[in-house]
This record gives sequence, C-alpha cells and structure tokens, in this order.
Amino acid sequence: MNIFEAIRKDHDTQRDLLKKLVETSGDTKKRDELFKAVKNELEVHADAEERHFYKPLISNDMMQEKARHGIAEHHEIDELIEQLEETDYDSSAWLKIAKDLKEKVEHHLDDEEHKFFQLAGKVFSETKKQSLAKDYIEYMKSNI
Repeated sequence: MNIFEAIRKDHDTQRDLLKKLVETSGDTKKRDELFKAVKNELEVHADAEERHFYKPLISNDMMQEKARHGIAEHHEIDELIEQLEETDYDSSAWLKIAKDLKEKVEHHLDDEEHKFFQLAGKVFSETKKQSLAKDYIEYMKSNI
C-alpha cells in the first residue's frame, strides 16, 4: 500500500461518518457518538497527514504552497469542530455547522485526491510512498 491509498481509505471513512452525522437530529446518543467519532477521526487523520504527507512535501518547491494550503484547511476544519462543541446538539445551528463541516471536509478531500496526490506522486519515489504509508498507518492505529 502507498501513502495515497492509505489516506484515501481514511477519506472514505470520513465521508461515511459525516454523511451519517448530518442525518442525525436532536440531542441523541447517536448524534453524540457520531460526532465524537468524526472529531476523533478528523483530528488523528490531520495529525497523521501533516506528519507523513505534508511535512515531507513542504521542502519541495512545487508542492510547498499546496502543502501549506492543505494544513490551513485542517485548521479551518478544527474551527468548525470547535463551533460544534460549543453548540447544543438540539440547536438548529448545530446541524447547519455540521453541514458546513461536511462540505469543508469533502472539498478538502477532493482537493487532495484530485490535485495534491497527482503532483505528490511526481515528487515521491515508490519506496518513499510505501514508507510514508507504513508510518502513516502506524500513527493512525496508535492514535484512533
């Protein structure tokens, strides 16, 4: 498995969790469980991705700006998660913020999968792609 396949697998998990999250309503156990799962998945994934995907790209001139953009989007996602934490589950604002989060995350995932991965594929050797995947997967397993 290479780094792109490893990240894409987690992206699929995130899309699925976010889809389920915005289908919830009110102050329910299901909404609480899904929100906690989404929050944890996004936080650990962002850390793993920054360490094992973006950091190795920052030193490359062609990828530096894209890597910084990706990291900045992680911070925007963090801010939406914080807004959700500060909003009551049964507030109408909660679902709106959750939908904003879903949209922001999906935009970010699409950017990575359709723009960043192709360019990064030219930067990393096959060996590097596999070693990054190994480190990324180990990080995810030990932190989820």
